[in-house]
Amino acid sequence: MAGIHEECGVFGVYAPELIHAARLCYYGLYALQHRGQESCGVVVNDDGLFASVKDVGLVSEVLTPDRLNSLPQGSMAVAHTRYGTTGGSSRNNCQPIEVNHQKGRMALAHNGNLSNAAELRSALELSGAIFHTTTDTETIAYIVTKERLSAPSIEEAVSRAMYTLEGAYSLVLMSPQKLICARDPHGFRPLCYGKTPEGVYVVASESCAVKAVGAQVIRDIEPGEIVIFSKDGVVSRREHCGKRPKKLCVFEYIYFARPDSVIDGVGVQNARIRAGEVLAQTSPAQADIVIGVPDSGLDAAFGFSRASGISYGIGLIKNKYIGRTFIAPGDRANQVKIKLSPVESSVCGKDVVLIDDSIVRGTTLRCIVGLLREAGARKIHVRVTAPPFLHPCFYGTDIDSSEHLIACRHTVPEIAAALGADSLGYFPAERLCELAAGEGYCDACFTGRYPTAIPADTRKNRFEQRLSDKK
Repeated sequence: MAGIHEECGVFGVYAPELIHAARLCYYGLYALQHRGQESCGVVVNDDGLFASVKDVGLVSEVLTPDRLNSLPQGSMAVAHTRYGTTGGSSRNNCQPIEVNHQKGRMALAHNGNLSNAAELRSALELSGAIFHTTTDTETIAYIVTKERLSAPSIEEAVSRAMYTLEGAYSLVLMSPQKLICARDPHGFRPLCYGKTPEGVYVVASESCAVKAVGAQVIRDIEPGEIVIFSKDGVVSRREHCGKRPKKLCVFEYIYFARPDSVIDGVGVQNARIRAGEVLAQTSPAQADIVIGVPDSGLDAAFGFSRASGISYGIGLIKNKYIGRTFIAPGDRANQVKIKLSPVESSVCGKDVVLIDDSIVRGTTLRCIVGLLREAGARKIHVRVTAPPFLHPCFYGTDIDSSEHLIACRHTVPEIAAALGADSLGYFPAERLCELAAGEGYCDACFTGRYPTAIPADTRKNRFEQRLSDKK
């Protein structure tokens, strides 16, 4: 993947009795690590008292054995792994957000991005609210808490807050007695839940995390649905369902999600294989071998191979031991060389079809093409399983400006030349419906068709301005 950053991952646990809920969260977050590597955290409910571990770093770096053992047993927990699309990377912005209030404690984990965050935050600040983070998750927490003042229950407060929130949000929220999950009415971001043989309910951004803790997936949370887990069982509230057209981010299928996940009934791996098959039809090439850029390009490469009859091969090996803390001392080319290595015996003297999931600036892919040239590839035909990025995203994908998008400034032949490729083909935007099985999806970053109003200020760090930036 070249230039797009991962989404956040949320995870929640509700058990009928005391368990070591933090350990379940550890395994759940490990399965969701691909959705964010900036920070992570877990909050455990110990009979109404909350205990937490949160910090910047990978799951294995933050949730160490000593830290996990320091947390009490509990019947509930919420957890989060973060890549921030609003707010910078700091410990203050780690989730879950915790709230102490006379109406009761609350812990909240959020995946997505509010498109009206700036307006909501401004109104809250003018009414006296004091923010401790620069994330829109804290805005959600404030609004839910405000509604809780008059609402008869925490789930009613969540429902009332949803009339105010715009944009993408998949939430897992914990009160002293309940675990609540909610998905925005458009269903931009995935959310599902399952149950272990021991009767423990788990909520997660992706089904792969439900399975990782030994649970059976029950179903996806529907767009607009609120599901409450408590001593009274599992209750679904659907007053927000069907109020907006479904707009699941199609990039979940192209890149964000793990290939073994199933989102809204569609297998991610199957979607990526299908993407490769469509590319073979719409952008064919004469070649000796088809290879994919690890990891999200591999299944699409298999699909291209199957549809075209060109042999599939492993042409690039990914160094799996480079984590978030790796900081290259040199340029992007050196970073790519350490992260990826060409298999010379697979590509030397051959015409190669190279499959990647997307192109943002083109810098990384240009380096990959250069590596294959150095390994002896004769011709390189680049095929991309996403259409050209032409517009910013306001719902969680980290594309906050069009000025850096190569497709906004150059034609396809010009981009191919800039990459050093012999040809370039993009996935056709009009066939994205085949990846999402015809279900409603959001393709705004490709087409500019936004499901909500466009924010006036789209900068990721808009709540972190220097004094000089405000003049």
